[in-house]
Amino acid sequence: MDPSNLVNEWLRLGSRQVATNGIELRVVDHGDGPAVVFCHGFPELGFSWRHQVFALAEAGFRTLTPDMRGYGGSSRPDRIEDYDIATLCADLVGVLDDAGIEDAIFVGHDWGASVVWQLAVRHPDRVRAVAGLSVPATPRSAAPPLPILRSRLGDDFYMCWFQEPGIADAALASDVRRTLLQDDVVSARDMLTGNGSEMIAPAWLSEAELGYYVETFTTTGFTGGLNYYRNLDRNWELAAHLADAKIHQPTLFIAGSQDAVIRFTPTSKMTSVLSDLRASIVLDGAGHWIQQERAADVSAALIDFARGLD
Repeated sequence: MDPSNLVNEWLRLGSRQVATNGIELRVVDHGDGPAVVFCHGFPELGFSWRHQVFALAEAGFRTLTPDMRGYGGSSRPDRIEDYDIATLCADLVGVLDDAGIEDAIFVGHDWGASVVWQLAVRHPDRVRAVAGLSVPATPRSAAPPLPILRSRLGDDFYMCWFQEPGIADAALASDVRRTLLQDDVVSARDMLTGNGSEMIAPAWLSEAELGYYVETFTTTGFTGGLNYYRNLDRNWELAAHLADAKIHQPTLFIAGSQDAVIRFTPTSKMTSVLSDLRASIVLDGAGHWIQQERAADVSAALIDFARGLD
């Protein structure tokens, strides 16, 4: 599909507001067949899955794609604790309930991957299979993650910098285009480098597509997404009873070889958590935004994985 027309094609799909877990999520529901739920990360939107939504619907699947809590057309609660992992998982259960679906294949990228890995152990009866992109499944750490991250990577590491409410929120919103065009940065300093008006979109992102993101985040800001990071230690505490839990559903992992995330979150421990890892795919030369950068490769891998479940 012509990238220049993708925004219009996406908007033609329409959406509905789904009441779930005390909030509303804007959900795009497209296609017919076994259900696949797409969960985006930071700073993205359901729109980030546009290529996969069209490809999987054409391949015979029903796709359900929310703007996650805190993003886009979905509710953006004020309280930081309203973005913890248990709450995010409950949101997705409500999406299935609204659609009248017992279970689904869940696909997540970045924070969306963290959520769907957890969903598989918290609500195993609702998860048929799981595909995680960029963020591997890992065992629960022996201590809360933030002190570990600060000691290893410093206070300038982006996850640490995100912690103080209002600081990163204002800095990222001050130049939305710059924020959205930063690629694989790991420090606050890098995230604030450059002038967005002078930055060129990558080849895989048209100006129309970038404009959709810029317009949305200019309206919503980034606080909802940043609040996911502000629950890192809380999530660790909430997962104490799942410390030894394994994911027994069929799983798939996909990452780009140049993705900074797999440099500080190694994939080597995945098999200690995933008992049925069907494939671990590394796309050579790809960065973090793989479902957009390498859309055809990711869509093909997901279709093969989903069809292999029959």
